[in-house]
Amino acid sequence: MLNEVVAVVAKTARFIQSQSNAFKPGDIEVKSLNALVSYVDKQAEELLVEGLMHILPEAGFITEEETVTNERKQYNWIIDPLDGTTNFLHRIPVYAISVGLESEGKMVLGVVYEVVREECYTAIVGRGAELNNNPIRVSGNLHLKDTLIATGFPYYRFDRMDDFIKTLTDCFRLTRGVRRIGTAATDLAYTAAGRFDAYYEYGLSAWDVAAGSLIAQEAGALVTDFSGGDDYLFGGEIVVVQPEIAKAFYELLSPLKRF
Repeated sequence: MLNEVVAVVAKTARFIQSQSNAFKPGDIEVKSLNALVSYVDKQAEELLVEGLMHILPEAGFITEEETVTNERKQYNWIIDPLDGTTNFLHRIPVYAISVGLESEGKMVLGVVYEVVREECYTAIVGRGAELNNNPIRVSGNLHLKDTLIATGFPYYRFDRMDDFIKTLTDCFRLTRGVRRIGTAATDLAYTAAGRFDAYYEYGLSAWDVAAGSLIAQEAGALVTDFSGGDDYLFGGEIVVVQPEIAKAFYELLSPLKRF
């Protein structure tokens, strides 16, 4: 099944990249504050849905653009057809496709495909994670001062900004640096591959993190919500951290704990 999913995702990636210079400003729609979409997102989602229906006809769908009825079944595809839409629309070459398969609240399969670099990150629960068919693991850095952290800046939920800025300031002071590249799926995949040592963000949806969270876990990362619990898939917040720095990193994030 994984090979079939990868084939569908790769076909969709080729479509997205073929449109990277074709769309015009008039093709951009605003769904809500700072949430942009184009025909590329919608057609990419249609390609994914069509292909995945053939692979597992009994599965339901949870999709960002709602080109198919979103309904929960025993198995559910959770899809972001173009994570990093703002990057894509501004011709910043970092955007990805995220496809995860969920059953009873747990991810069982994940594919993140970074379109421009043609990097395909995959995982099946219990079988490890791979990048272009080669095994990947988290970084293993022992000290917070040697780490590189990824995050995403809030773009519509500003109620936790003060606490977020506090954690960001501490990251500046206590780590090697912070990166914000504009796609949660890629942040998760890069953490799984050891490029980042940790990643955290709030204001997310399930399709942002579904595939990448499994890939990170299978690569050896701890994946939780800000409080260290497991409400990250549908809870709107996520922490992904390699175990060697987990204690120090959770202390750094303490202002963001909900309880």
